[in-house]
Amino acid sequence: MDRAQKEKVVEELGQIFESSGVVVVAHYTGMTVAQMQDLRAKMRDVGGSVRVAKNKLAKIALEGKPGVKMGDLLTGMTVLAYSEDPVAAAKVTEAYAKTNDKFVILGGAMGDTVLDQAGVKAVAAMPSREELIAQIVSCIGSPASSIAGAIGAPASNIASILSTIEEKAAA
Repeated sequence: MDRAQKEKVVEELGQIFESSGVVVVAHYTGMTVAQMQDLRAKMRDVGGSVRVAKNKLAKIALEGKPGVKMGDLLTGMTVLAYSEDPVAAAKVTEAYAKTNDKFVILGGAMGDTVLDQAGVKAVAAMPSREELIAQIVSCIGSPASSIAGAIGAPASNIASILSTIEEKAAA
């Protein structure tokens, strides 16, 4: 790899570190190509990506970026999993680590916050952006349906009382 290619890689990694909601660092020693492709496919499904890069270039790219302290995690054969959604990459990597013992999560970064293994696990336990939106929408819609039911209830009660009175009068 010549100098121009290295500069391009550093620039790409810098963009990843700046624009990603979360970056997860893991060791992948002993994984097969098929296993890595499976991980990449799972990350693609949630809008994330997986990147293998030289640790030295990644450390250079981290300089002056959020999560610069994450550079301590970059030792050995490391892979970067990242996504714009702050939860997606953590969820996928956590689930993948449970099924593949050769994939070991070291930690990561969420903005300026550096995460250890427990931190990544905690982020993975959080609801995703779509789940949060669904919860908010249901909370907003629930009072409206309750109000509609409360407004309609007196009318139906009055109608049933009138029908009862009418039946008694007819009898």
